[in-house]
Amino acid sequence: MAPPLSGLLETCLYVDDMERAKRFYREVLGLPTLLEEERITVFRMPDNTVLILFSRGSTLEPVETPGGVIPPHDGSGPTHFALGIPVDSVDAWRRHLRDCEIEIESEVAWPKCRGHSLYFRDPDGHAAELATRELWVR
Repeated sequence: MAPPLSGLLETCLYVDDMERAKRFYREVLGLPTLLEEERITVFRMPDNTVLILFSRGSTLEPVETPGGVIPPHDGSGPTHFALGIPVDSVDAWRRHLRDCEIEIESEVAWPKCRGHSLYFRDPDGHAAELATRELWVR
């Protein structure tokens, strides 16, 4: 049996233009910056997790830190991520995305009262989802 997990700590996206991506995540999603360096930007999420943006191709070599080595990693192509939103904020998010001139690519009203999702793209083509929290509650 595996030891216990405490949850998801970080989600990483690889971006082609860090400045453009930072503006999007700050201005459209309102995320506060926790760390900002040339190859990495870390945004604090409300649940004490983080969303990390890496400049695509900047993590292909191991990184030495005082505490050990971070193995190389990278990603290509559009990926998907979902951010949780309160049930009563779907209309407000819909208006906010439209006010920011972000096209809502799709909306899903999940069956069996499992909530609602709004899908749109970030500047790098990643499929972003804003989903009400009951989506995965059983």
